[in-house]
Amino acid sequence: MFQIHSTEDVLRLAALVSAVIAIAILAYYLAVRPPLGRATKVVLLFGLGVMPLAVSLAGNIAGFEYTLKTDFCGSCHVMRPYVEDAADRTSTSLASIHSRNSTFGHESCYTCHADYQIFGAMTTKANGMKHLFFYITEYSNTGPYGEGGKPIHMYKKFENTMCTRCHSTEAPRWGKVEDHEGMLEDIRKGDSKCIDCHSGDKIHPRAFAHGGNGKTAAGGAAPAHAGEK
Repeated sequence: MFQIHSTEDVLRLAALVSAVIAIAILAYYLAVRPPLGRATKVVLLFGLGVMPLAVSLAGNIAGFEYTLKTDFCGSCHVMRPYVEDAADRTSTSLASIHSRNSTFGHESCYTCHADYQIFGAMTTKANGMKHLFFYITEYSNTGPYGEGGKPIHMYKKFENTMCTRCHSTEAPRWGKVEDHEGMLEDIRKGDSKCIDCHSGDKIHPRAFAHGGNGKTAAGGAAPAHAGEK
């Protein structure tokens, strides 16, 4: 039985129901051939216009919702070093810690890397198309962790605003960290970068660009895969 767990599930169900209604209307018209009066035209308008539009709209939004999830990011093999570490509950990396957050953990990749501007969702997805292009042209035939391709890098600098969306710098616990106390104003102004301290293998330790080999964290041992003991 179809179960509803998220907005994506609601949209999928809406698209399915709209499609069934459209098919039923068209099937009825083709089988019965009722007189083409006002009522029939209104029904056909729903079958040929309103319901297909609802299918397209709900389906596209559901697809967008899916692209926010870490599972979608992990569908490209070159992301395995990142998503496997994020899913590793024994990892102490920032990616894994943030992915265990019950509020946004299932969308941690998008939450931390999306462009939070007025058109942020659009620019993020536009960059996603660039990812797809490079995946096809440079990484599609590389090894299971993308080890035959170039080390992955970000398109632009990771600004403090990406962190301070959640870490406001006002929380007492945050301010008690010794390093934070000494550079609080510089962090708020952007003169000091969060990633100056929280970077590289502290975030994605299995990434090739940060000293890992995909399967193994930088300077560490290969963890067991899901299902292994």
